[in-house]
Amino acid sequence: MNVLFISIDSLNRHFLRSYRPNSPIDIETPNLDEFADRAAVFDNHYAGSLPCMPARREWLTGTQEFLWRPWGPIEPFDTVLPEVVRSQNVLTQLVTDHFHYFQHGSNGYHESFNGVEFIRGQEYDRWRTSPRDPDGELLSQLRRDGSGASDDLNLDAGTASDEPDDLRFMNRAAYARNAAGFDVESDFFAPKVFSRAANWLETNEEWSDWFCYVDSFDVHEPFHVPEPYASMYTDEDPTDPELPIWPYYGRTDEGQSELSDRELAFIESQYAAELTMVDEWFGTVLRTLDDRNLWEKTAVILTSDHGFYLGENGYVGKPFEAPVRNELARTPLMIWHPGSSRMGDRIDELTAAVDLFATMADVLGLEVDGAPHSRSLLPLLTDEVDDHREWALYGYWGSSVNVTDGTYTYHRPCDESTSTHCYSTTMMDSVGWFTPTRPKHDAESGRFLPYTDCPVWKFEGPSHGRHEEPLLYDVESDPWQRRNLAGREPERSEEMRSLLVDALTELDAPANQFDRLGLERPRP
Repeated sequence: MNVLFISIDSLNRHFLRSYRPNSPIDIETPNLDEFADRAAVFDNHYAGSLPCMPARREWLTGTQEFLWRPWGPIEPFDTVLPEVVRSQNVLTQLVTDHFHYFQHGSNGYHESFNGVEFIRGQEYDRWRTSPRDPDGELLSQLRRDGSGASDDLNLDAGTASDEPDDLRFMNRAAYARNAAGFDVESDFFAPKVFSRAANWLETNEEWSDWFCYVDSFDVHEPFHVPEPYASMYTDEDPTDPELPIWPYYGRTDEGQSELSDRELAFIESQYAAELTMVDEWFGTVLRTLDDRNLWEKTAVILTSDHGFYLGENGYVGKPFEAPVRNELARTPLMIWHPGSSRMGDRIDELTAAVDLFATMADVLGLEVDGAPHSRSLLPLLTDEVDDHREWALYGYWGSSVNVTDGTYTYHRPCDESTSTHCYSTTMMDSVGWFTPTRPKHDAESGRFLPYTDCPVWKFEGPSHGRHEEPLLYDVESDPWQRRNLAGREPERSEEMRSLLVDALTELDAPANQFDRLGLERPRP
């Protein structure tokens, strides 16, 4: 059996017809629609550890990491899926433009594949240094208004500017340089990723079994697309330098992210345009599966790491101050398996991102030890079971912790005055993602993790609150999570609080997590 695993970064499930037939924008995604009709569509699938690389550690190692550490590397004690697959003489390949694999603090994710196809130039990828003065109109759209305001995601030492001459980290001028000379559709990232994935499928037919991971950074921002896509969902001039294609994260009505209704509508239109371009080129993979008669010997899994706020509840992006509502946390999942009787079905059972590791190993017929938190979905697909999870946990390290039972979501705030403990074999920067590790003189070494006897460093980092009070939502009757029921339904709130305690206890979460969340840890 082959496995084709496809992740589309920042894919909002409510923009897909298969999940929301009456989307506010009628977005053309015929190939994703076709795949949804063929596959099993999971209606209650949740992210786990956010954002980018934490999600990939869950997928590739079966470890729910955000309770123990933030964005970081594969750990030496991790069981890494491509490494296990290779040990069974199965070919492995990664095709991606996701440049975070190659940044500080992200080592170990791509090294175990037999082959890696890396398309350069996305987002802040440190690739091209010329032209020194990139296209002014594009640069203005990347910076929203050309003001040179610093990026709120920059966590490198001090601040950074978006001025072209500024050489500090995370300068948006880097993207303008990388994209210089993009003249036709095939120059852009999604066309390159999916066409090269299709080519790999065509040129590796002689291998009897393989695992191919296609990781598309689009539809992640910046929402930079060529025609005809750029004009598909707007009457604006897509090249107008006054209109942003790379919004700053935060509230849409205040601060750096303040956006007019016109600007927000344009951002949404360009997100939709990028999604349609991704869909068009995803279609090349589907056609290759057709042409090469691969469907009957290939399982195809399609998902996303998280969503992206586009004005919902007053937020844009993935801002630190926003609660982790379903726009970010409830993600699409579609699985085609040639041996399953449930193809074309909707699956309502609660599932989680971390389960994809065990699922892919199971499909490949591998017995894997060392995936502490992953549960295979294959029994659901083969009608061996009719339930899967009682809870799913999700969130960012050092922030609020969230739990769902599939009907309700409960969001527990953290005490910002209480530090968060970080556990890793590296002295990772617990605040600044993908920045160099620096010595921590107050770190303690020991066997602190419940799922390995390997010693790790333990050190403190900050807690970051997203909301002051608990939040409770009935996502069946209130899918946009606008009515907080925590004060209105105290019994249900207590049930969900208890479910959170049960989940943390089952995972043997650090005692510090109970403290910072104001929860009492059950006695042994």
